[in-house]
Amino acid sequence: MIADLIIKNIDNLITLQGPNKPRVKEEMQDVGLIKNGIVAIKDDKIIYVGKGDLPKEIEKDENTIIINAKGKTVTPGLVDSHTHLVHGGSREHELAMKLKGATYLEILEAGGGIHSTVNATKKATFEELYEKARKSLDIMLSLGVTTVEAKSGYGLDDFDTEIKQLEVAKKLDEDHPVDIVSTFMAAHAIPPAYKDKTNEFIELIIKEMMPEVEKRNLAKFCDVFCEEGVFTVDESRRILEAGMEHGLFPKIHADEIKPLGGAELAAEIGCISADHLVAASDEGIKMMADKKVIANLLPATSFNLQSGKYARAKKIIEEGVPVAISTDYNPGSCPTENMQLVMSFASIIMKLTPEEVITGATINGAASLKLEKEIGSIEAGKKADIVIFDAPNLEYIIYHFGINHTDKVIKNGKIVFEKKHEVL
Repeated sequence: MIADLIIKNIDNLITLQGPNKPRVKEEMQDVGLIKNGIVAIKDDKIIYVGKGDLPKEIEKDENTIIINAKGKTVTPGLVDSHTHLVHGGSREHELAMKLKGATYLEILEAGGGIHSTVNATKKATFEELYEKARKSLDIMLSLGVTTVEAKSGYGLDDFDTEIKQLEVAKKLDEDHPVDIVSTFMAAHAIPPAYKDKTNEFIELIIKEMMPEVEKRNLAKFCDVFCEEGVFTVDESRRILEAGMEHGLFPKIHADEIKPLGGAELAAEIGCISADHLVAASDEGIKMMADKKVIANLLPATSFNLQSGKYARAKKIIEEGVPVAISTDYNPGSCPTENMQLVMSFASIIMKLTPEEVITGATINGAASLKLEKEIGSIEAGKKADIVIFDAPNLEYIIYHFGINHTDKVIKNGKIVFEKKHEVL
């Protein structure tokens, strides 16, 4: 077999080889490190991973691309499994309120927050939303992200806007190198028109929106913001169970601000992931471990909200919950596309080891999107989604924070990003 692309002389090849399932506890420390590694790719698949030279049955010809990764660290493509990618506008005007100590809910009550973004998203055209999200995807790709989850939720009761968000994501998935997995999240907030009529809004989501999302095949997951002042545990259960009836796998924004019981609900109904978990209870964490619900942790959100409170990442791992790491990119509580910075936050602030962090940003992130059999590790037969970092080892990527370490990104077997080495 003739390889299309070969990466050789890899100082540190982080393969994440192993069972195609979420990794837990000490499994998150085993990153499948190979020194002096080599990877061969044919079409869009990995055909060989090993040490030293290629076996005789894998050959090269004049068309084979050879990359010398001496001095480099190679990992699977990063998976950003929680974002609000498609949206209109920006909310930098809220910075002054935050600096004065205003909380997320206080900003929301003052007419800011998500409602500001909802209005901007409604006004934006398909083309404007597409172009804004495309720019963000370009940034994400340059930082090593090859797969992104994108939620709706800035239309709320305006279903045309919800559909518009999902259709923009679908078109970008077709056009852009980064793969996009969509989540339907009209249950992101209570719209002003339904302030005292939450039940009617839920009926609208379940009876009118979900059937159309299913019919148009616009989403893989359904999500809900289970939080004080938004949706209760019972309301969230109702929405997610209805979503499952329409073929949408359940996810949940759980216990971000108050210990409402979102983690317990996630375990009860079998959510793929429960995200945020800053205020999750001990019992909720244990229940998630029992049901293998993935904890998707978002440290940059806590950082930006200046709350001083972060999910208890080490406790969550020690209890046996698989952990994923994501940006939560959105225009309000976490306006950053920088997955590498978030990985550093997960280590420096949450005290996760570099091995736990890269596991959370690859194979466990893939599992939170039900894609662990296709991506998330560098193994023969999987999609050739690979990042070459200009870094001597994994620790350096985490330790030397705030810059882009990416040298090259390979997506579906093709080089889709390459850092320019310019000398002024």
